[in-house]
Amino acid sequence: MESCRPCKSCGKRTIVSDDATCSLVCSSCGIIQEFDDLQHHFGGLSGPTGTFVRTGTAGTGNVYRYKETKIYRAKETLERITSLLNFWPSKTNEVRVMVETITEGEYGQGDWLPVLIGACAYVVMRNDNKPLPLFEVADKVGCDIFELGQMVNRVVDFLELKLPEFNIVNSFEWVVKTCFNENLMDKEKIERILKQGIFLMQCLVKWYLTTGRRPIPIVVAVLVFVAQLNEVDVRFEDMAKELHVAVHTCKLCIRSF
Repeated sequence: MESCRPCKSCGKRTIVSDDATCSLVCSSCGIIQEFDDLQHHFGGLSGPTGTFVRTGTAGTGNVYRYKETKIYRAKETLERITSLLNFWPSKTNEVRVMVETITEGEYGQGDWLPVLIGACAYVVMRNDNKPLPLFEVADKVGCDIFELGQMVNRVVDFLELKLPEFNIVNSFEWVVKTCFNENLMDKEKIERILKQGIFLMQCLVKWYLTTGRRPIPIVVAVLVFVAQLNEVDVRFEDMAKELHVAVHTCKLCIRSF
């Protein structure tokens, strides 16, 4: 029986109740409706993975395919996030395969899905020893870095992966190339900052000064140090804000060397 309420998306009064999920759905456009007695489903790897709406028929007899629509939109979200992270097609496909494996091909829906996609993107790059800072993924996904970190741990545990050790030297190189624009700054100076910073990073690792410390504040400390050494005006406050770390922690790290 059709509802007298108009659809929140298309405005048509073709809202029906889906027997499989007990959700109110528009049979014209396939949008699930928000309603007072609608039971939302949240979850992730170990909990409910969203509302899986299956193929069925409305009261009018029209066939609607909610599952296909849900998967299509989830794949659009995946493509958008990997595009923001500048992933090439092969890496995007690896992320897609990982998400499909975890969700058993259902994908699901909800605010947790972009976080899962971001976590899989981070794991794919980390597993390939390629620099992709967690804060960069969190920024593109639009979530809290701690929430993303928790999802990364759940992905690793679920897939029983053993990630390579974090490469702080690669992270420094990525930050330098990201923060310094060759069009606005002398290319030779950037190369000099990069070489000096990498050398200092390698010394810090060799002397075990990076052990037990958070890596990104050390990256900021080294970057500011070598930049000022080369008469480049870089402030702790600006770099810490850019890389989502505490200024005080960065200043403590620079005292170690």
